Amino acid sequence: MTFSLPDRFNAAAYFIDPHLRERPDKIAIECGDERVTYRELGARVNRVGNALRRALGVPAEERVLLLLLDTPDFAACFFGAIKIGAVPVPVNTLLKPADYEYLLNDSGARVAIVSEALLPRIAAIPRPRLPSLEHVVVVGPPIHGTHSFSELIGAEPAELDPAPTRQDDPAFWLYSSGSTGFPKGCVHLQHDMVVTSELYAKQILQISEHDRFFSVAKLFFAYGLGNGLYFPLAVGGASILLPGRPQPAIVFDIIERHRPTLFFSVPSNYAALLAHTRDGRDFDLSSIRNGISAGEALPKAIFQRFKSRCGVEILDAIGSTEALHMFIANRPGAARPGSSGQIIPGMSATIVDGDGRPVPIGEIGNLYIRSDAVCSGYSNQHEKTKETIDGHWLRTGDKYRQDADGYFWYAGRADDMLKVSGVWVSPAEIESTLVEHSAVQEAAVVGRKDQDELVKPAAYVVLRAGHLPAPDLAQQLQEFVATRLAAYKRPRWVEFLPELPKTATGKIQRFKLRRLAGV
Repeated sequence: MTFSLPDRFNAAAYFIDPHLRERPDKIAIECGDERVTYRELGARVNRVGNALRRALGVPAEERVLLLLLDTPDFAACFFGAIKIGAVPVPVNTLLKPADYEYLLNDSGARVAIVSEALLPRIAAIPRPRLPSLEHVVVVGPPIHGTHSFSELIGAEPAELDPAPTRQDDPAFWLYSSGSTGFPKGCVHLQHDMVVTSELYAKQILQISEHDRFFSVAKLFFAYGLGNGLYFPLAVGGASILLPGRPQPAIVFDIIERHRPTLFFSVPSNYAALLAHTRDGRDFDLSSIRNGISAGEALPKAIFQRFKSRCGVEILDAIGSTEALHMFIANRPGAARPGSSGQIIPGMSATIVDGDGRPVPIGEIGNLYIRSDAVCSGYSNQHEKTKETIDGHWLRTGDKYRQDADGYFWYAGRADDMLKVSGVWVSPAEIESTLVEHSAVQEAAVVGRKDQDELVKPAAYVVLRAGHLPAPDLAQQLQEFVATRLAAYKRPRWVEFLPELPKTATGKIQRFKLRRLAGV
């Protein structure tokens, strides 16, 4: 790290306690009509920590599962657990009961804190199938056999000394998306949030206490956890939380009412915002200094359309759950549309071939990164850990190339690359070209075999408002790509869909498109 921390270090004490002295009456979180000051947030954190330790008997390093919507209570539970040395495990709020059964048993959580609206998904799991779970705490009216969150913390004092954890002790888990099997629990350490706050949020985004943060990505994601929680806490800024779904009309309304200075989203949401209009004057995004994008590569056309219409430059970047947040990012005023940006100072990146040898500038290879925020490993999955973390290096699973100026260009996931006419083809390059067409809102490309059993690109396209699927338009899109890219990159097939299948993080589920393609 380019900065030092004491060996005895507690992340909750670092991110919460200084504000109680420096800005106790400043607003820390806005959520609808609710306003929470730093003093109030600190008291809630301490009451949660006391309740977990004293009322529920949670010891150091025990996991506490958090199935919570984006509200101030999420912040209180997350840092309240960390403050006593316990390990909060935020989980996706969009899953099914069978998924939560797996997550509860894999984490071994004895305590789960659950938002009222999500409680039926836990209640649907027969209790004998959850041998570790003893206590369910409900944020909202409890049901039989559960605890009331408000009653539980209301009985506890608002003072709490932090546990004497060390900077390399476990602090929290985040589950990977599970795109290649069951989700994997990434074990993050007490110092990890400080690394990404210092190297990315402060150094690249130049955040300050005057910033107001609004993230479309939810707090249970690694991306959203930084954007909407610990980045603002790192500088004493304000977080704007949205418990519900980030539908375009709602997102625009929040921006106009709460006036964020930094807006964090994903490419699919930026595309959805561009597709949303209203009569009369356009939406006012003048408060936003920068938009930030991650999750998938941001097409150049979306960057240009958003800047033209909204006056906001989108800074695309790449991070991962394993790395906690960004490791490659575009800088304000120096963004190169279509690229993921440059390596963040204090971190390292290399692009290697299948034998681990660095590839020449401009050639596609496997991206490895090095960061002090990389998780210590996957819980209960030693072999998976060894496959992903190679000494100091993290195998990201992404294909990239780097240009002579140090900018990194996404070429797809390692298993998404297509071998066409004997040449490796990046689906991302074709998709970015398709989105430049005025009729296209989104596009995804996968491989499909032709009559000779040879793999060719197949494009799935979502059209912008005012355009209808038609054979002539499909042919026009094929020709559009052919005039801009090599002939073998031209989509052999173009099919129109009302929407692309996506994960909760907004990533395209290409395996579903491959099924449509018969692969």
